[in-house]
Amino acid sequence: MHIYGKCSPFRPSSKSLSWEETVFDMARKDESRLQYLSSLVARRSDVPIASARQIIQSATYIVRVNIGTPAQTMLMAMDTSNDAAWVPCNGCAGCSAKLFDSTKSTSFKTLGCKSTKCKQVPNPTCGGSSVCTFNQTYGGSSFSANLTQDTVQLARDPIPDYTFACLGNVTGSSVPPQGLLGLGRGPLSLLSQSQKLYKSTFSYCLPSFKSPNFSGSLRLGPVAQPKKMKYTPLLKNPRRSSLYYVNLLAIRVGSKIVDIPPSALAFNPATGSGTIFDSGTVYTRLVTPAYEAVRNEFRRRIKAKVSSLGGFDTCYTEPIVAPTITFQFSGMNVTLPVDNILLHSTAGGTSCLAMAAAPDNVNSGLNVIANMQQQNHRVLFDLPNSRLGVSRETCT
Repeated sequence: MHIYGKCSPFRPSSKSLSWEETVFDMARKDESRLQYLSSLVARRSDVPIASARQIIQSATYIVRVNIGTPAQTMLMAMDTSNDAAWVPCNGCAGCSAKLFDSTKSTSFKTLGCKSTKCKQVPNPTCGGSSVCTFNQTYGGSSFSANLTQDTVQLARDPIPDYTFACLGNVTGSSVPPQGLLGLGRGPLSLLSQSQKLYKSTFSYCLPSFKSPNFSGSLRLGPVAQPKKMKYTPLLKNPRRSSLYYVNLLAIRVGSKIVDIPPSALAFNPATGSGTIFDSGTVYTRLVTPAYEAVRNEFRRRIKAKVSSLGGFDTCYTEPIVAPTITFQFSGMNVTLPVDNILLHSTAGGTSCLAMAAAPDNVNSGLNVIANMQQQNHRVLFDLPNSRLGVSRETCT
């Protein structure tokens, strides 16, 4: 029988409900039902983010990750341009920070060479051992690692048998001291390994470099993502399948669209050129023709004496009023406020344009929208709908 039927014990006894009232009541209960169903389909998980500069003296952004049984907490750098997670493990040569002690975890295990996961790492080797081992470079560093699995937990969600690299030897200082969490698009990334939980969707808000607190957030899953947000399509590049490419059409300084050769912004899967969003690069890098066009218009509008400081060639020792800079993407414009444009010296007397030309010794066709320009914005990576969204959000 229906819950509102004449013979139902749940029928309100005080008064008989009209047809309209029963419809409205059922509609209200449907909302709760849909929230429950949504919780079964996808989870929301907010993971606090902090600038690593104040905490572990690194130029990255970090999240707390619990690994193993019982859990050991690591402050891992989040990186949207890498897939696999790496953790410095007990016995690691060249690792100077906190180590994950695999011998204390009852759920830890190593993967063998015949594992399907072993085929997903670069240059796997076995040597005289059956353990899957591989070597990789990162920035100016290199490392060797064993491929392993253990329970990984972000916020409240445990992910059993999460595959990651257990670092055994590190040379150089570029490797994040307590490990790295890969947020790229490849098979070993967090998105792929937690697809059932988070549906290949995440966003983040990065706080200022100077913020000492975990005030930013990594939001995993489609639930509770911003409703009002402009998007640009994500582009796929088979040569660099992990990277988040977008179509940058033009750059505006103040009210003027600067003159940039179309080839400097064009997306080309054959060569890897184009524009990406990246959480690991600190300052936005533009190919030389694009950077020079932006820099020259920026200087023209300020009309003050220009100096250089370190790797920045557009600095001022007197107070200035900086123009806005707008990145114009397909379907979306992102206008940067002053805090995302100017870098101030420690003493406070010098301010610099916080962008630079891409170095000559790297692929000159790649423009990188870096983390300083993303600070205090919610950046949403929606892989099922192949789109990237940006909206302002203060999280410093």
